This record gives sequence, structure tokens and C-alpha cells, in this order.
Amino acid sequence: MEEDNGAVDSGATTGGPLVGFPSPPPPIYRCTLTPALEAKAREELQEKPEWRLRDAQALRDMVQKEQPNLRTRLDDAFLLRFLRARKFDYDRGLQLLLNYHASRRAWPEVFHDLRPSTVRHVLEQGFITVLPQPDSQGRYILCLRPGKWKQNDYPFVDNIRAIYLTLEKLIQPEETQVNGIVILVDYTGVGLSQASNPGPFLAKKVVSILQDGFPIRIKAVNIINEPRIFKGIFAIIKPFLKEKMAERYVLHGSDLASLHRNIPRAVLPEEYGGVAGRLDFAVWTRTLLDSEEDFAVEFCQPDPLEGAVPPDAMLFEGEAGSQADETFRNLRSQLYYCY
Repeated sequence: MEEDNGAVDSGATTGGPLVGFPSPPPPIYRCTLTPALEAKAREELQEKPEWRLRDAQALRDMVQKEQPNLRTRLDDAFLLRFLRARKFDYDRGLQLLLNYHASRRAWPEVFHDLRPSTVRHVLEQGFITVLPQPDSQGRYILCLRPGKWKQNDYPFVDNIRAIYLTLEKLIQPEETQVNGIVILVDYTGVGLSQASNPGPFLAKKVVSILQDGFPIRIKAVNIINEPRIFKGIFAIIKPFLKEKMAERYVLHGSDLASLHRNIPRAVLPEEYGGVAGRLDFAVWTRTLLDSEEDFAVEFCQPDPLEGAVPPDAMLFEGEAGSQADETFRNLRSQLYYCY
């Protein structure tokens, strides 16, 4: 199940940016949702088109009143990401916005100088990509392949940087804000070094960002080709997952028929029994690299929380719980035995 190559040059032959991936909204907000997506947003997110700008203004007023020193974008398009992710609950939307910025302070090794060119090596290894076409529900599929990372090649935190940049790019179009995304994790080739990373504290940080610090709706996490020890790996992650998120994890093993019941063959590459051609991660690599200047403006700035009042529920406070630490120690023992 190996792709033939991952050279970035092939992106030029496929037209550069990801085929079919929508552009972000214009600087001055103009809704880009189709009538069908507006109806979906109304039903699932409590978004009312006639109140949309009023709601964005309400959140803007809250930020300016409660966090006047917060360095953040306050344009309608940006604020709507947080309102949609919290079903237009103003208080929860504000907390998510604060957590979004707090994560940068809490994890500087991820967010310092965060630009696509700094994780080009991760993208070219094929650790992460986005499949070219969304599924039948309009959800793009983020594909992770942990087996492509080798511990001696680069620090694991670089993988987290690449994941975060990918999420930032995915969340720009309003379609994704409404439809959410699906994650596909292929554990083919995962050995001892990959399986024992990340530890509980790192796992807690990643889960905290995805659940409480980023305005994206993760609708499903499909795991394939997981090793026997994956139940131990999942035992590290599960204590940090909310119940609804934990229920969205689906383990398929090597059963591609099971995967196809969750992700249609029409959008999957041949490597996963699909009919969408060979897996080519060069296109998504080029899509991110072409956004270098945008990310430099977004992330190469002073600490947005400097001078601001920290949120009540800061992310990542303290170490992971003792139960998770004990689980991790037991897992490492099992890993050495299995491998």
C-alpha cells in the first residue's frame, strides 16, 4: 500500500492547489454557503442567516469589552468560525477563541515561526495529507500515516505543527465550518518508536487543542491497519476525550469493506480500495506551501495574549493524570514485549 512517489514537483502537473478545494471567504464578509448548506447550518448549528452578522457583532463586542488587550482578528469571517463550532453560543464561542490563542502560549515549540516551509519535510514524507475530494456529506478527509515518521528523522512535534497548519487551511472555507472533517489514520508500518509516541502529556495537549482550542468539527476518526497494541495506545488518549468524541472513533483493522461503509470508495485512493487514483500527497503539500505568506502573517506575530486576561479554563495546565501515566508505563512494557 505504498504510493509511487511523493515529490512535490508533481503538484505542478496537477494544477497546484488541491483540486476542488474551495477558496477562503473574501476579506469583506460575503456568505459563500449554498442554500442547502445554509439550511444545514440552520438545523445543525442554530445559524440564522438573517442574524449572522448580528451574532458576529455580539461576539466582537464581548471580546472588546472583556478582553480589550487581546490581539486577535475581529472580522466577521474569522469570528463566525468560533460561533459555528459552538452552535452560536456566545459564551462558549468566546471561550473557544481564548483557548485558541492560549494554545500558542502553552505550546511555543509548536507555534513559534509556524509556516508551511518549516514542516516541508513532514509533508514530503507523506505523514499527513488531505484527499482531493470531499465525501458525500461535503467533509474533507484528513489522512494521517504515523508509520511514515521515523524517530531519527525529526522531532515528533514537527508532525503536530503540520497537523495544525493543515487544520488552519481546512477551516478557511465556510463549507468546512459547516460540514466538518473526517480523519483517516493508517497505522501501516508503525513500529516501536512510533507506537510509544506521543506520551500522555503530549497526547493530552493534542486532544485539548482539537476538542477545546480549535474551531473545527471532527465528525469521525477512522483507524485502519492498527497494530494489536492499539487498544493500549487508545487507552492513553481516551481519558482526555469527551464522550461524544470517543464515540466517533471507528476501528476497522484491515477490513476495507468496513472502511468503505464509513468513507465511500469514490473518494478513497487505490491504496485503500478506492477508485480515486493513487494516493498523491504532493498536491496538498503544494496547497500549503502556496499559503506561506498568509501563515506568516497569521502566526509570526507577538503573543496574542500578552496584556490580556487569561481565560478561566486555560488549556494544558499541569501534567497528565496519574492514571494515564500508569497506562503509558504499562503500554511501553507491552510494546517492548510485542516488538
